[in-house]
Amino acid sequence: MHIEETEHHSVRPKRVLGIFVLATLNLAVITSLRNMPLVAQYGLSSISYYLISALVFIFPTALVAAELATGWPKAGGVYIWVREAFGERWGFLAIWLQWVHNLPWYPAMLSFIGTLFVYAFKAQHLLTNRGYTLAVILIGFWAITLFNFYGVKTSGWFSSASVIIGAIIPGIFLIILGIIWLCTGMPLNVTLEWKYVLPELSGMKNIGFLTGMFLAFSGLEVAAVHAKDVKDPRKNFPRAIFLAAVFSLVLFILGSLAITFVIPREDISLVTGIMEAFVTILTYFKMAGLIPLVAFLIAIGAIGELNAWVLGVAKGLFITGRHGSLPPILQKVNKHNIPTNILIFQAIVVSLTGIIFLFMDTLSSAYWILIALSAQLYLAMYILMFLAGIKLRYKKPNVVRKYRVSKGNAGMWIIAGTGIVAAAFAIVVGFIPPSQLEIRNIFLYELFMILGFVILTIIPMIIYFFRKPEWMPTPHHDLLDGH
Repeated sequence: MHIEETEHHSVRPKRVLGIFVLATLNLAVITSLRNMPLVAQYGLSSISYYLISALVFIFPTALVAAELATGWPKAGGVYIWVREAFGERWGFLAIWLQWVHNLPWYPAMLSFIGTLFVYAFKAQHLLTNRGYTLAVILIGFWAITLFNFYGVKTSGWFSSASVIIGAIIPGIFLIILGIIWLCTGMPLNVTLEWKYVLPELSGMKNIGFLTGMFLAFSGLEVAAVHAKDVKDPRKNFPRAIFLAAVFSLVLFILGSLAITFVIPREDISLVTGIMEAFVTILTYFKMAGLIPLVAFLIAIGAIGELNAWVLGVAKGLFITGRHGSLPPILQKVNKHNIPTNILIFQAIVVSLTGIIFLFMDTLSSAYWILIALSAQLYLAMYILMFLAGIKLRYKKPNVVRKYRVSKGNAGMWIIAGTGIVAAAFAIVVGFIPPSQLEIRNIFLYELFMILGFVILTIIPMIIYFFRKPEWMPTPHHDLLDGH
């Protein structure tokens, strides 16, 4: 049983997000320069890997999410979609996976931000200082958490401005520098022949990076949790999703190639690779004075991306509480309608997760293991979303969808089915550690990955099993999702 899906217009919040902010929120979630070094590991064949990822994952995600968002344009996003298809239990699992995948991802992202500040303030001696990395994780995440207490409008505009200043502008700058490097006849670390554009199928040594590549493009559905705040959601959601998907794909392809041009593949660091590329190019062209500024701008962009996730997925989880899946203590909101207790709980768990950086062999290995686990959890959620897209074509065929993947159901089966297969494959290869990383104890690596995936997937089932009737709030309290 759940609260009736009706809107109380007397208390309905003002819609404050237009297509520009919505599109840049989507960009803030998926557009990050931190992902470029990971894909640059594939060299020139990164082009084909990106295009394959777009075909089997990015565009299926965008298409299915656009249909679901226009059919069910309510706050809650994937929770509402999966719940409508399979019931409350599976809806709760879906939003839990969307939320919990960030718990290992946040520390990895903050470690990246920490390296950027090292370059910005010329403190390279801190690059291998684990105490510094942990301090950035703790201080940074709590600061972002408290900032989000002030509401979605403030948070949304900050993320939108940050992605322009700190991701789009530096990304385009990197691409321009890479083109100049190429056109001036500088030595390249790749051979520009068409045969090297094709995927490397000779071995599996770095296939695990595919999991991280899929994570780089995950999040197109996250903005749907802000549905109550969006102007004309049926029209603006699909437009914003497609704009973000296409722009980020082009930016990633060209940016990764620029890194590949100037840094040997075996020397690309997952954490510092983007700045190493800038340092190499800017130093050669006698513009080294710009390095601190570039690092600072990229850090701002990364903070904006992090900020977009912190509130977005927390609000999605909060809505399940309004439907009785979380205890009352996690249903509290402040005067800005922000679920403060969920944000605080999230910050506590992230702080504990960040301690892993004190025990890993290298910063890159710590970064990768958190990214890989995060991607696997998130991809499991996408499987549920794709299945929901198929199920709702039959269960609720008469619901008006302003955008549809296809007129008939066969198209949905093909598109969503492709996404399911791709996501399942990426989950499996995520258990294969890339050969470039220093993983001294493969048993502990696999144990961490397997137990992490299993435990974090089972927890929501346990919570749901033990939920109590008194967890269900009265309907007039259900304000955050506009019901």
